[in-house]
Amino acid sequence: MLRTAVRNLLVHRLRFALPALAVLLGVAFVSGSLMYTESVRDGQALVQRESRPDVSVAVRAAEPDGAGLGSGGGGTDADADEPVRLDGQLLERLRALPGVSGARGTVEGRALLVGRDGELVGDAYRSTGVNWVPDAHGDDPRYPLHAGRGPRTSGEIALDERAAHDAGYAVGDRVRVVVGGTARDARLTGTFTTRDSGPALGGAVTAFSASTAARHFAAPGRYTQITLTAEQGVSQAQLAQRAGKLLPRGAEAVTRTALDAEAVPEDPKLTYILLSFAAVALGVSVFLVANTFAMLSAARRRQHALLRTVGATRRQVLRLVLAEAGLVGVLASAAGYGLGIGVAEALNGLFGAVEGPGAPVRMFAAAPLLAAFGVGTGVTMVAAWVPARRAASVPPVAALGTGVPPAARTRRLRDIAGSLVTAAGALLLYDAASGDENLLYAAVPVLLTGLIVLTPLLASGFARLLRPPLVRVAGVRGRLAVENARRNPRRTAATATALMIGLSLVTAVTVGAFSLQEKVEQEAREGMAADLRITPVDFADVGADTAERIATLPDAEAVTALVPVTLGLPGGDTLGATAVDARAAARLHQVRVRAGSLARLGHGIAVTSATAAERGWHVGSRARVTTDGGVPGGDGGHDGGGRRARTMPVVAVYDGPEALSPALVSDRLLGGERGDASAQQRPYVVSVLAQAAHGRIGALREAIRTTLDNPALLVHDRAAAEAEAVRPVKPLLNLLYALLSVTVLIGVLGVVNTLGMAVAERVREIGLLRAVGLDRKGVRSVFRLEAVLIALLGSALGLASGCVIGAAAVAAQGSEVLFPWGRLAAFLAASTATGVLASVLPARRAAAVPTIEALTSDTE
Repeated sequence: MLRTAVRNLLVHRLRFALPALAVLLGVAFVSGSLMYTESVRDGQALVQRESRPDVSVAVRAAEPDGAGLGSGGGGTDADADEPVRLDGQLLERLRALPGVSGARGTVEGRALLVGRDGELVGDAYRSTGVNWVPDAHGDDPRYPLHAGRGPRTSGEIALDERAAHDAGYAVGDRVRVVVGGTARDARLTGTFTTRDSGPALGGAVTAFSASTAARHFAAPGRYTQITLTAEQGVSQAQLAQRAGKLLPRGAEAVTRTALDAEAVPEDPKLTYILLSFAAVALGVSVFLVANTFAMLSAARRRQHALLRTVGATRRQVLRLVLAEAGLVGVLASAAGYGLGIGVAEALNGLFGAVEGPGAPVRMFAAAPLLAAFGVGTGVTMVAAWVPARRAASVPPVAALGTGVPPAARTRRLRDIAGSLVTAAGALLLYDAASGDENLLYAAVPVLLTGLIVLTPLLASGFARLLRPPLVRVAGVRGRLAVENARRNPRRTAATATALMIGLSLVTAVTVGAFSLQEKVEQEAREGMAADLRITPVDFADVGADTAERIATLPDAEAVTALVPVTLGLPGGDTLGATAVDARAAARLHQVRVRAGSLARLGHGIAVTSATAAERGWHVGSRARVTTDGGVPGGDGGHDGGGRRARTMPVVAVYDGPEALSPALVSDRLLGGERGDASAQQRPYVVSVLAQAAHGRIGALREAIRTTLDNPALLVHDRAAAEAEAVRPVKPLLNLLYALLSVTVLIGVLGVVNTLGMAVAERVREIGLLRAVGLDRKGVRSVFRLEAVLIALLGSALGLASGCVIGAAAVAAQGSEVLFPWGRLAAFLAASTATGVLASVLPARRAAAVPTIEALTSDTE
């Protein structure tokens, strides 16, 4: 049977080519994604292992959920609110421990480098600022100099050599860096090489003098971390245990092995997206493969009957068809794995883990190799199982005759089952839309499965519906196309199903993205409480002095920073609030005062109408709160640990955007220092709002950009805020469209494959049509109309199911459902055009069949 399967594969190689191509594309996604993931893991793990070879143990602040290995003891409960004290005294005590060959106090924080073009250089998340720790010769052993010298004063910095090159700087240049949300100029005194992980992962390292780094990222005389180097023969665990006995409360000693384990990256999110769509592509391929084997089994009834006549059993015929499927799967998997290597190389080049040469793609790693052949071969054999069973179950005598349609009872059972499953999917979608969005993961596959089972019934009804207009437009050719589609509804349905699934997912994504985009734009419009909003780029900060600098500009009428604070309430409850400038708050847009006055915010608290109703407050109510700083007005006292308990009057009830909810307090509550104060004293500024003088919004925006000169800060008016709000959605949407287009491509391959095989099946029919007067153009027209019918069926089902799925997903988020009718109409037109294009080659082949040869053929 294996030899027979190989011969059949060679004879019908063109018929197997398109289903094999569909499987190949899915396998390429799977294997390429897995190889890329392993490359990222290897690259980042290698960078982490090679970074900072002088670190054996790191002493740092413990995680909030508990102390780590060697956690320090001692201290009192009052110390719990204080930052962990890692200072010079602790450094010297740790340096004196037995087994320590070296100790280093490290200060690290976020520092962003601005290039000559005014843009940020490198990955902001990976960019760091560090302290320069010179030895007796002025060199830092951790950062060997490449050129120049290390920084000595607050106006000097050094850069890692790669970042300096990318930014276009040389030693002696004036360099702009962003620290603590504020852009500052400094003289570049030197460049250095580094084995830190940040630069290898795309960031930049900026070195400051010790006192400058402490002021920027910690506090004078403090470190963010102390690292120890073990002597030869002393293990990391031993050294961590010894160090732990000296640590203050809230500190921990962590071994290098533990640090490396913490840094092991998770799989890239792109991998999960690719694997998800690989699963969809392979799922769609099932219909193409199943349809191919079903049509081949029908076309080879006589061959199977002859095999049964000469002694082959049903099991042997079953194994024959499955062997053919296995061979197709193996060949497609091998080719798909080769293409997957190219996919992995492309992904590694576009989204590589490290800067410069990273970990190479492991072409023959076990997981991708097993996944490729397991998935590719498995999908093909599963898809061929039902056609193989049908081929094996036909008796020899019945197989020698013409095709026998399925029994009416079988069709009825299938239609009933499809209706029930579709109804169950619709009910699950309704429940998901009512608020339980997790049900979507079950509802979508159930609904699509029901539609797949029900599609043959829908195909007959759809063809019957389109018969009158097609007959009017195309005459007898339209009638022939409709009857051909209705003659074998299973085949028509299986071909349309591939298109339906791809278009359903595309439509669902489009409806969801369109509704989400409209919601985000509306929220951005409503959330603009002032003419301008200043926000940081991802992983950056807003400087504590930003609002003060903007307030000095001539066109700025009202400016306030927004600082989140938490107010403690009696009974352990808390209330989130936003600290603002009391004078500016009363002049902000979108803030509607219902009672009281925001002008008195400096003497109390303002709450939204919803908060007031929830807590039973009104203007004049007195709220007992606990804060971290002093608030003018009210009576109260300290509750220990630097916190203050006060009774604050409610001075206003208002309605406002989410950014200013659910309460407002005066920024005098903060109590911390600003400007150049140490990092531990600065308030965390979320954004800054600025109200411009009448007609001066554009002038104020440009003045802010010029004054701040900080590319890490974005200055948005209402239009820019809307554009920025939807910006993250567009790349994801484009990626989803690109990946989903593969499923649509597989659906198109299904149309081409079905029509192409139909030409070989219907040679005698074509000859009879030619004999009674239908010319070659008419034959082409019949096949073209059949393709349009199939494309329209798949498109109609895909658009309908996609709209329902997308609407349920949007409703589950509590958003308004909006349909992009223009795009949906474009999808329908594109699908119809796709059907026409898919029919070009099969129609040409049909028209080229000689009439005499067709009449003498033994096919249908």
